[in-house]
Amino acid sequence: MTDEAPGALGHEPEDAGRRRVNRAGAWAAALLLALVSVIVGCRAADTDAFTPVPQLLAFLPWLIAPVVAALLLSLLARWRTGMVWGVLALGALAWYMEPYGSGAEAHGAPVSGLRVLSSNVQFGRGTDALIDAITREKPGIVFVEECDPACQDKLARNSLKTAYPYRQAVREAGSDGSIVLSTFPLTAAPTVPGEMGMPGATADVRGHAVRLQLAHPMPPLPRQVGVWKRELGRLADVAAAGRTGPTLLAGDFNATQDHAAFRRVMDAGDLRDAAQLTGHARTPSWPSSAPSPLGTQIDHVLMSSQFSAEKSRFIKLTDTDHRALLVDLTLHER
Repeated sequence: MTDEAPGALGHEPEDAGRRRVNRAGAWAAALLLALVSVIVGCRAADTDAFTPVPQLLAFLPWLIAPVVAALLLSLLARWRTGMVWGVLALGALAWYMEPYGSGAEAHGAPVSGLRVLSSNVQFGRGTDALIDAITREKPGIVFVEECDPACQDKLARNSLKTAYPYRQAVREAGSDGSIVLSTFPLTAAPTVPGEMGMPGATADVRGHAVRLQLAHPMPPLPRQVGVWKRELGRLADVAAAGRTGPTLLAGDFNATQDHAAFRRVMDAGDLRDAAQLTGHARTPSWPSSAPSPLGTQIDHVLMSSQFSAEKSRFIKLTDTDHRALLVDLTLHER
C-alpha cells in the first residue's frame, strides 16, 4: 500500500492539471467559435445587425484565422464538439467567400469602350499621385472621393482641364468633397444626400445616356451604423431608378459584398461588380498600407447589364489609404 500511495498521489495533481488546461482550451475555442458563428449567422440571415457585426463582416475571409485557432485548441483539449463546430464554421466561411451574384450578361452590339477610374485620395493628400495615374492611364471617366477644394483646383489645371472639360462636383472641405471628371459631355443629376458629397451626372457616351453616381457613404463606425445603412439605402434607390438605362455606381462604398446593405444596392439595380467579373472579387482596396492580401475591398465600380467588364486593376497611390480601381468596360446596345 505504501509503495502504491506515492504513485497515486503523484498522478492525481498531474491529471487534474491536464484537465484544467483542457477545460481552458475548450472554453477559449468555444468563445472564438461563438463569435465567428454570430458573424456568419448574420451573413446567412442577410442582416448587418449592429456593432461589432458590420465592422467584422468587412473582414469575413480573415475569420478563418480564429476558426483554425479554435480547431487547434479543440484538438489539444480533445473536445470533439469543438472539432465538429470548427469544421462546420470553416465550411460556412468557404461558402460565403464565393463572389456574390453575377447578373445578366451584356448583349447587343458594342457601342463604346469606356475606361473608368475610381479613387479615394484621403482628404486630398493623394491628389498628385492620382494626377500621375490619370495622365498615365487616360480613363474616360474619373470618380474622386475626399477631394477637397485644393484637390479640385489641381484637377482643373493645365492638360487635365483640357482633357476633362466636363465635371460634376460637391465642393466641400476634407472628406466631404467629391468630383466626377469626364471626357464625355455631362448633364447634372441630383446629388445623393449624405454626410459626404455624392454627386451624380448623366454622361453622353456616343449618343447613349449613361447615369453616373459617385458613392461615398459614411463608414460603419460604432455610432454611425444607422447613418451608413441609410446612405447605402439612398444609393440603392438610385440603382433601382437606373434599371431602365446604362448605369455606373462607383466609389468608396465603405462596404463589401458581405454587407447586406451593399448587396441591396446591387440587387436594386441588378448591378454587377466589375472587379468581381474580372477575377478580383477579394482583392483588397483598403487599407493600402496593409501587406497583400490583407485588408478588405470597399472600393467598387458597379455596372448595369448594358456593360461588360474586360479587365480591372487596383493601383497603389502614395499618400492615400485606398488603392485606386481602374476598369475597362464596354457599353453595348440595349
